[in-house]
Amino acid sequence: MNKENPKLSQLSDEELIKRFQEGDLYAFDLIVHRYKDALFNFTYRYLGNSQEAEDVVQETFLRIFRNRFAYRQIAKFSTWIYTIAGNLAKTELRKRKRRRQVYTSDMGFDDKEFEIEDTHADTEREVDSMLTEKHIQEAIDKLPERFRKVILLVDVQELSYEEVSKIMRVPLGTVKSRVNRARLKLQGMLQELFDAQR
Repeated sequence: MNKENPKLSQLSDEELIKRFQEGDLYAFDLIVHRYKDALFNFTYRYLGNSQEAEDVVQETFLRIFRNRFAYRQIAKFSTWIYTIAGNLAKTELRKRKRRRQVYTSDMGFDDKEFEIEDTHADTEREVDSMLTEKHIQEAIDKLPERFRKVILLVDVQELSYEEVSKIMRVPLGTVKSRVNRARLKLQGMLQELFDAQR
């Protein structure tokens, strides 16, 4: 059952899920390995909370495990998995709003500076890139949800407009429009931050 076939890792996502549906658990392990980091990155940037993002990723894989027979090869596997993760993240946001609690990680997780000693690193450039990443994430967090999700899927996860259209269940033109508007909003926010720091 757990055949460690080296060629298995070269199979497409769709072929792996088919093998998993046929009972090959190693194929599921490979799916998890392929997607865990990308899904965590997506959900963390969407939610801004690492624990919630980790929970969403685990729940995503649990749902895929339980509902593996629900997948049909009419859609790309990546579309299916991002749809599940996106829906779970959206549900988590709604729960958070209902709880009306402020998480400590939302109040400054990004303000902590973690330094890893590197004798060859250019410290100034490192700090600049850290600040830039921090500011970009803060700007993304301020975007309305429909813009935040689309910018994360297109610009961070590098999915095609067509895939994002299927994941978000909106027309292709709407995806393109939202991406353009989200980029303009981000550009404006980052320009304001840049001007304020000069």
